[in-house]
Amino acid sequence: MVADCPFCRIAAAEEDAHVVYRDERTVAFLDTDPAAEGHALVVPTEHVVGLVDMDGETAGALFSTARTVAGAIDRVLEPDGFSVFHTTGTLVGHVEHAHLHLIPRWTDDFIHIGLERRAVDDETAGRLADRLLAEL
Repeated sequence: MVADCPFCRIAAAEEDAHVVYRDERTVAFLDTDPAAEGHALVVPTEHVVGLVDMDGETAGALFSTARTVAGAIDRVLEPDGFSVFHTTGTLVGHVEHAHLHLIPRWTDDFIHIGLERRAVDDETAGRLADRLLAEL
């Protein structure tokens, strides 16, 4: 546990949160500044900064909990869908503790999660795929 990490303190039950799920590897709680009703965060109980920093078991537990909690949100709130995402680093977040956002979505919501996209040519994509395959 990192003492100045709010998510570590929530995971250790040392800080108040509206916890909706807890097990030995993960905890899920409602976001205090939600983008939509039911917006929840899923965090590992162990302090890790991001997805690439955690072991496979922790990553698996994180996504398993996300699936479980999303199912409960789906049954309770009946959204039209979900946005689920993980961000890492101070560029995109305020808490340096790995977490997934589960955001229920409705057709008429005003949530905008936009990604600027650019087409990639086949040769460039092929070179990158080769590099990644070699790394893996």
